[in-house]
Amino acid sequence: MKKLFLLLLVFAALNLQAQIKFEDYFTDNTLRFDYNRCGTAATEQIGFEQMKQEGKWSGPRNHLIDPFLWGEYRVELYDKATKKLIFSRGYAGLYSEWQSTAEAKVTSRCFYETALVPFPKKPVTLQLYSRNRKTKLVKTFEYQIDPANYFISKETGPVYKSFMVHDSGDPSKKIDVVFIPDGFTAVEMDKFREAVKSFSKGLLDTPPFTAAEDQFNCWLVEAPSAESGTDIPAGGIYKNTLLNTSFYTFDSERYNMTFDIKSVRDVAANVPYDIIIILVNSEKYGGGGVYNYYGCFTAFNKQSIGVFVHEFGHTFTWLADEYYTSDVAYQDYIDMTVEPIQPNVTNMVDFGKKWKKMIKPGTPVPTPRKPEFAGVLGAYEGGIYSAKGIYSPMAKCKMNWLGDPFCPVCTKILKDMIDYYTK
Repeated sequence: MKKLFLLLLVFAALNLQAQIKFEDYFTDNTLRFDYNRCGTAATEQIGFEQMKQEGKWSGPRNHLIDPFLWGEYRVELYDKATKKLIFSRGYAGLYSEWQSTAEAKVTSRCFYETALVPFPKKPVTLQLYSRNRKTKLVKTFEYQIDPANYFISKETGPVYKSFMVHDSGDPSKKIDVVFIPDGFTAVEMDKFREAVKSFSKGLLDTPPFTAAEDQFNCWLVEAPSAESGTDIPAGGIYKNTLLNTSFYTFDSERYNMTFDIKSVRDVAANVPYDIIIILVNSEKYGGGGVYNYYGCFTAFNKQSIGVFVHEFGHTFTWLADEYYTSDVAYQDYIDMTVEPIQPNVTNMVDFGKKWKKMIKPGTPVPTPRKPEFAGVLGAYEGGIYSAKGIYSPMAKCKMNWLGDPFCPVCTKILKDMIDYYTK
């Protein structure tokens, strides 16, 4: 009976997808919905900022309803006349990370955020959701959108030179990765172009992306900054850069990110894109990745490309970090009474939803971190910043060690996302 019920759910989901034809509800353009998310560790409020029409929609057109249910947040569009769900997408942001810091317990902050959706042909209702501590998505905001509204800005943003460094074809059928610079001056664009070529090659030389390199387009946008480098607050270094990147995000030395998502989107909009990668003009080790938002990396550290490919796992899918010994700014990151949503870690509350069926019979679970289990798929204690109570698929994986390949679980997740965009 249970298998029959699950099968019926699958057929229902496929039927819903089949009923939603992109051309019935959307134009070729993108609608950017900007808002502010404000609050504390325990509160959250959304305030509308602006709407903007941008270039061609680059996301999937055959899969308008996001099947993965990943991310701290979710945006949904409903046809206003029929109340039918016509688009959804999960994503994450810096606000949810900040809520897990000590600062969020004693002060309030606002974070500028954006959500991209296909541009609707008819009036729609946009709904925003946030995931609570029990991982349930709760509606936090609703807004009525009339595509004929003359307050939807059609103003062209800053225009920069752009190039393709890896061309696989029609952006609406491929995964488009755009590389944008921060802290590169106009005379340093040659350095940026060479860095993009190296990063693009580093990604496509890594399985499972190698076998799918014909499914990726890689772009670059030459957007110069007034000064070279990036902010290093603890060193008293502040640079006038276009995207305002900085080390010590959330007071973590190696976390180089930006809160200026508005400028990031303005620069990226020069080309069709699905994934934004910021390359920072620095040799210092650092960077980070936020699911369906952006990844940010220093361009010239000897480990930068390895960090990039690791963080691409966060940016492209919602893979969790599997390391558990490094200092991070987060506190009480996981509610241990519910199964984590991230697909490559478990606390055994509902392991059956994860990779349990991929483990060979006879493999002990939990699996000891001993030499005899090297390369064995199991459940190894340690992951997502916790040495106890959280388990990862393998003792070594790129989501733990930069020099290792993605484990079979992470590889499957990445392949599933590639298929989502391109099949």
